[in-house]
Amino acid sequence: MSERKKLYEGKAKVLFATEDPHVLIQYFKDDATAFNGVKKGSIHDKGVINNKITERLMTILATVGIPVHFLERISEREQKIKKVEIVPVELVVRNRVAGSMAKRLGRQEGELLPRPVIEFYYKSDPLDDPLITLDHIEVFGWASKGEIEWILHTSSRINDVLRGYFASIGIHLVDYKLEFGRLSENPASLVLADEISPDTCRLWDMQTGKKLDKDRFRRDLGDVSEAYHEVAFRMGLMKSA
Repeated sequence: MSERKKLYEGKAKVLFATEDPHVLIQYFKDDATAFNGVKKGSIHDKGVINNKITERLMTILATVGIPVHFLERISEREQKIKKVEIVPVELVVRNRVAGSMAKRLGRQEGELLPRPVIEFYYKSDPLDDPLITLDHIEVFGWASKGEIEWILHTSSRINDVLRGYFASIGIHLVDYKLEFGRLSENPASLVLADEISPDTCRLWDMQTGKKLDKDRFRRDLGDVSEAYHEVAFRMGLMKSA
């Protein structure tokens, strides 16, 4: 890692430059954080598992025509990705009530929503990623009206694909975060970026309701690494859970 030029280090990943100015290497760490970095720890093999899960899910989405920044996995913890400028807006797609929605609106966690709900959050750790509206995004120039429409449409397509995929392996896709970016080689083109993993999704076993995601770390439920391994096992990425 030290031989490469490090461009950015976040809470869960590190980005390195390559000889191609439009291609980066994304390295997955075992570090775990919650509540915007207030709680910190480590999850055994998290980086390895999230790298493989992200590869599988990004590949599935690319196969059905969703543009993604993922190019290829090159090692246990690394993948090549297209360089993007991240849109400073996180989307949370919710299929069931959980987490901040349950707390904010006084709803029962696990309540099935009559249709998916998409929420927008401004990407800012100092501000604790505040909930925002579509008007905020357009007025402050974080994304254009056309980009917002494309992101909403694409997020709905992603949800259809991922819900079906996780259901096929006995998992409820409760909610999850999405990030999009503008390609450095073509800023007019948006792609799905970041990762899709138990770090960014709430995943519940369909039979038992057991949480198989980072909520086990957030809420001190124990068996965190085992839950991540279980998801990878069901996806056929690990020999045993």
